[in-house]
Amino acid sequence: MKIIAVLYPDPVTGYPPAYARDSIPVIERYPNGQTLPSPQAIDFTPGELLGCVSGGLGLVSWLEGLGHTVVVTSDKEGPDSEFERELPDADVVISQPFWPAYLTAERLEKAKNLKLAITAGIGSDHVDLKTAIEKGMTVAEVTYSNSIAVAEHTVMQVLALVRDYIPQYKIVTEGGWNIADAVQRSYELEGMDVGVFGAGRIGRAVLERLAPFGVHLHYSDRFHLPDEVEKSLALTFHDDIHDLAKDIDVLTVHAPLTDETRGLIDDELLGTMRRGSYIVNPARGSIADRDAIVRALESGQLAGYAGDVWYPQPAPADHPWRTMPHHGMTPHTSGSSLPSQARYAAGTREILEDWFAEREIRPEYTIVKGGAYAGTGARSYAAKPAQS
Repeated sequence: MKIIAVLYPDPVTGYPPAYARDSIPVIERYPNGQTLPSPQAIDFTPGELLGCVSGGLGLVSWLEGLGHTVVVTSDKEGPDSEFERELPDADVVISQPFWPAYLTAERLEKAKNLKLAITAGIGSDHVDLKTAIEKGMTVAEVTYSNSIAVAEHTVMQVLALVRDYIPQYKIVTEGGWNIADAVQRSYELEGMDVGVFGAGRIGRAVLERLAPFGVHLHYSDRFHLPDEVEKSLALTFHDDIHDLAKDIDVLTVHAPLTDETRGLIDDELLGTMRRGSYIVNPARGSIADRDAIVRALESGQLAGYAGDVWYPQPAPADHPWRTMPHHGMTPHTSGSSLPSQARYAAGTREILEDWFAEREIRPEYTIVKGGAYAGTGARSYAAKPAQS
């Protein structure tokens, strides 16, 4: 088989010869009891940089040893890119949300041999799922591999916006010490109404991590959380994001990108929020109307916007979110911490091992299979998911 892995470029200083820490914590199970990836073996040391080209997700030696042709590249854009040239006879494409190989309908039509698309991480919207279904492809991702990392990043950005941390840090690096400048936009999270849109694995983890801050928690999702969770966290449920948005000071976004959520955070929705609200969106950039966010920050309707998801990715140098006021944007890094890389690299190998052996891929990893949404995909991406 021919396998293409589209990964982000190496560090500008070269692949690291050493790391800041000598080890990473050992996690036995995810919070919901799901077991971690369980491949038959791994060819890397957990804590290494695996998501870049030289890291190769720790898969290259193993795959080549099995006789497969492996192409690892970061060159993914345009008709002359290495990805575009190698795609027509590829059997498997592996990509990451942080440096997505966009498998558009046009590209999928050209990829006559393509049978499997794997997301090393979470989120498969860079694949045209409708076309993948029509072609009978399998689409899989490593569910839960980096959910807690994204939740931690979300909490970090919420605090950074509300406390106005970034300008204060800048004052220090520039040699200043004006306290009035540093605190004129600094508030406290305690007592605020915080709303989570999309209370799946990531959203629920955010709710659990914010509860000790003394906030009033709200959420909206297609599915109610269990009664005991709602009671223990004192949650207020809202039927949809429109009902949620008007009653909160901070909104965090954790929904998948679908036809229903694309462009959902627009001028109209933003206009219903309390003046001076904050939004943190680590889900997908296209859930927000790019220019509406800029307008809301410039007018003061929003006091801050942060997240790590953009469209397209990588974002062009002139993307307005790079220069809009009061933002805390990062590159798409929330789910690519070194511990997360170890889990999603191992999960990618597990998926491949099952695929080669013609075994069933875990339902929690499955997005599209046999001409339909399946497993996690049926719950997250289908227009009318089955009720639980």
